[in-house]
Amino acid sequence: MAVLGIDTSCYTTAVAVVDAQGRLLFEDRRLLRVPEGEYGLQQSMAVFQHIGNLPELLLRAFEIVSPKKLHAVAASIKPRPVPGSYMPVFTVSANQGRILSAALGVPFWPTTHQEGHLRAGLWSAGFSPRGPFIAVHLSGGTSEVLLAEPQKGGVKLKKVGGTTDLNAGQFIDRIGVLLGLPFPAGPHLEELARGAGPGTEEVALPSAVRGYDFSFSGPASHAERLIQQGARPAAVARAVERCIANTLEKVLRPLIEETGYRDVLFVGGVAANLFLRERLRHRLEHRAVGGRLYFAQPQHSTDNAIGVALLGLEGAG
Repeated sequence: MAVLGIDTSCYTTAVAVVDAQGRLLFEDRRLLRVPEGEYGLQQSMAVFQHIGNLPELLLRAFEIVSPKKLHAVAASIKPRPVPGSYMPVFTVSANQGRILSAALGVPFWPTTHQEGHLRAGLWSAGFSPRGPFIAVHLSGGTSEVLLAEPQKGGVKLKKVGGTTDLNAGQFIDRIGVLLGLPFPAGPHLEELARGAGPGTEEVALPSAVRGYDFSFSGPASHAERLIQQGARPAAVARAVERCIANTLEKVLRPLIEETGYRDVLFVGGVAANLFLRERLRHRLEHRAVGGRLYFAQPQHSTDNAIGVALLGLEGAG
């Protein structure tokens, strides 16, 4: 017996299958094609690519796991579990999931992209929370700080903070493209920043934090000026990473103290950045703060359908 998960996000088509014990039987994904020099895709073009990608990924999955063994289908039907959350791209996974469940005569479990990220993060990090915890979702489409509580077939979420303008991934992509890097720029900016070397702190970006909310538009404008002034690309890339880490530290330190929640889970493509992980561990797991940080493995931080399939297993099963 197995559960199929489908996720069609802004830049990734993803399919996964898990068995009744939650073991991963199949996982594959395909990045959408973004024209060189562009900062993203129109939703209509992303939908078009998902429609082309999804049959191929599903056929690959069915070569590994027969459709006859599926006892549920799960799909992300919207970005976040809040009223009014909507993006056209998720109509592809939602509609395909409903069609497959009807054709196979098995239950359909609707969930959201954000809940899928969090569930995949818990699975990947080997973190089984016994109570509420803090979750940080960092990507090109979302940058939020949440209070999370596990429940059947999902996670109960309460947003307590987040970006007021640019998401962390947008910040990285904007500066990365200006530095001549391909889109999406995250892995390329991380590689560039490794060449910064020691003593690059003089190339710095401000952190804009108010309570549990933060802004990346000001730091992005500052980084653009540094590039125009001829700052070394590697130093600018490292400054972007450091700015995001400093911003999160300023938000999470008081939140850990206020809530008493020590466990913090990080998910989303930006959370795959190794510099960010190491700096936050050093700053927040210090005994003066007492945080316990959990990160999805880098390959499972980016968009995938593993968490969607696991949620379907727990909810529909």
